[in-house]
Amino acid sequence: MTARIAELATGYDESGAFPADSLRIAHEAGLLTATIGERYGGRGARVEESARILHRIGQGDPSVALIAAMTLNTHARQAVQPHWPGELYARVVKESFERPVLVNHARVEPELGSPARGGLPSTLARRTPDGWSLNGTKRFVTGAEGLDWFLVWATTDEPEPRVGTFLVPGGSPGIEITGRWDQLGLRASGSHDVTFRDVEIPYEHVIGIGPHGASAEQDNRAGAALHLPLAALYLGVARAAQSFFHTFAHERVPANLGHPVARTERFRRTAGEIEVLLSAAEQLVFDGAARVDSGDSAYTPEQALGARVLADRHGVRAVELAVRLLGNPGLARGNPLERHFRDIQCAPVHAPQEDISLLAIGTKALNP
Repeated sequence: MTARIAELATGYDESGAFPADSLRIAHEAGLLTATIGERYGGRGARVEESARILHRIGQGDPSVALIAAMTLNTHARQAVQPHWPGELYARVVKESFERPVLVNHARVEPELGSPARGGLPSTLARRTPDGWSLNGTKRFVTGAEGLDWFLVWATTDEPEPRVGTFLVPGGSPGIEITGRWDQLGLRASGSHDVTFRDVEIPYEHVIGIGPHGASAEQDNRAGAALHLPLAALYLGVARAAQSFFHTFAHERVPANLGHPVARTERFRRTAGEIEVLLSAAEQLVFDGAARVDSGDSAYTPEQALGARVLADRHGVRAVELAVRLLGNPGLARGNPLERHFRDIQCAPVHAPQEDISLLAIGTKALNP
């Protein structure tokens, strides 16, 4: 599966097209439905298995892995604490076993930025005789072109406003991609800007609705364990870069040397440093995920946030070391390492970003 997705990755990176074929491959392998709860007929994969799935897909194509991560996370949350309307979720599950059904949150806004830094949405949900009508623009909606469901974070227009997540079918009239994703890395993730203009949904298609206030904001500590699979995804990118680095080292035979550069002290030392960085990060992430799954009360949200911070740092550094040693070949267009270098730069961008995580960790450390 990883090899088949990797074969398609270069083309999708160059075109920026939605990676439908790769997602179909992941679905056929049972990966897009892995976290559907056992009560719904699924396998009920938890945090560690999710992390290993995304680590593996990330080696093939992190854009595909990121799109998959959003769907896996949605099912995982539902498995732990059911919050979707029952009949609607049952329909989503049934369709998910038949074909790739993609789900993602739409939370970031042009004015607000990331909810991880606080604030409330300007996207408005207006009451109608039959339900809700949504208006607003969201940014960085990963997989936008192929989503079956947008989970739109919005404020109601009621006399006493509430905030909730509105479940919007992807084919609804009034949904428009208004800003194209054109970034350095993860070019096939389709994380476009999406505008909702008078998009109508039934009244009951809303979850987590509550008072307009601090309680409606994103809790970075509460969701910390869910960031471990995301960290694993980017460690998969770093492992793919390492694999190319090893191949290059064994195949490159300079005329003045007469043997592969893999035999030189310089390459062996760098290979050792890369392996130490990645194996240590994977141990932090996978062991932490296993402790979350086991219900280990001694494993804190701060530890999960810290594992994510270190994993991102180690992954970025490992790929940087490989590129630096290869020089111009490492930055050549069409070279897998050049793509891995671009993709790994996206690791620290995901919310909560490093400064927010360190603030939470430091606050806990100073006030145990």
